[in-house]
Amino acid sequence: MIALPARPRILVVALRRLGDVLLTTPLIRSLKCAWPEATIDVLVFRGTEGIVESNPDVGAVLTLPERANARASLALLRSLWRTYDLAISTQSGDRPTLFAWAAGRQSVGFVEARGTMARVKWLALGFPVAVAGGLHRVNDVLRLAEAIGISPLPEVIAPRGPLRSGIAPDRPYAVIHAAPMFRYKRWTADGWQVLAAGLDARGLTVIATCGPDDRPYLDEVWSGQPEVRRADVLPWPELAALIAGAQLYVGPDTSVTHLAAATGTATIALFGPTDPRLWGPWPARGLDRPWEAAGTTQNRGNVWLIQNPPSCPWSILPCQQEGCERHLNSHSRCLDELAVSQVLSAVDAALAGGHPAAVRASGA
Repeated sequence: MIALPARPRILVVALRRLGDVLLTTPLIRSLKCAWPEATIDVLVFRGTEGIVESNPDVGAVLTLPERANARASLALLRSLWRTYDLAISTQSGDRPTLFAWAAGRQSVGFVEARGTMARVKWLALGFPVAVAGGLHRVNDVLRLAEAIGISPLPEVIAPRGPLRSGIAPDRPYAVIHAAPMFRYKRWTADGWQVLAAGLDARGLTVIATCGPDDRPYLDEVWSGQPEVRRADVLPWPELAALIAGAQLYVGPDTSVTHLAAATGTATIALFGPTDPRLWGPWPARGLDRPWEAAGTTQNRGNVWLIQNPPSCPWSILPCQQEGCERHLNSHSRCLDELAVSQVLSAVDAALAGGHPAAVRASGA
């Protein structure tokens, strides 16, 4: 273990999207367990801070606009200069590495194997860690813990806080979060509607959650669905509490699905082009064996991950592309053709605590 003061100040730099920031929490938990008296601050993009603000391991959350100009970046660098005993960049990019190097008397971060800037980073960082491919994001970020000699703790920490009265019903319920950030990760409106009806038929109140920019799409999905109770946009701690109290959660490849998995609630994740070996939801008790690249339905702990082998020309799952048209607003045929019956099979297995009958590959 590296030498730090008795009450060290530590900065973790995680300038990525919401789900990525959440999957950095195992590193933060590892640091807190290694140095219980540490103050651990986190630097994130503005708009993602809510997912770690109520984390019990985190002190302050610092933010930077995603498209910060040079003046804002320079001002932050000045304010951070050698403020921390240890600073860790969870990315290999130039900007997060620079912030970690500037902020910490000792610094750790990922570095690419080649390139002029890579050579500079190898020299600048006290503990450079070579970028490695093919690892789940949680396992990858925990390599930074190992680099400084502390035990990695693979536990994703969900935001914590009370849920206001009147949001959750007084009877068993399921939560559906139908809207991912990008179009190519969407399932069909018809699929969500039939699924909601199936959950209602199974005696569950259906609560549909949303993000601040999701209303137009969700108006289309849930219009004329009286069995669906729509929730307002909730702060992350309340959203986590709502999901934690549910019998079941169903959602696409999005940050809320990662959150659901971390709460321990039975989670059904609908995956399309994304590789679950790298980004599959992390179960509450850890991933006892890696996700396979493809399998109609796979189960790990409290998570059921559903894929649909595509009938597209490439016939590769996952293709790791941004939809069939290779852009964020594209459709994905593998999701368009995903059958409701497959999802409901996983729902029944999750509610029963067992495995769906249609499991393939190593998902049994």
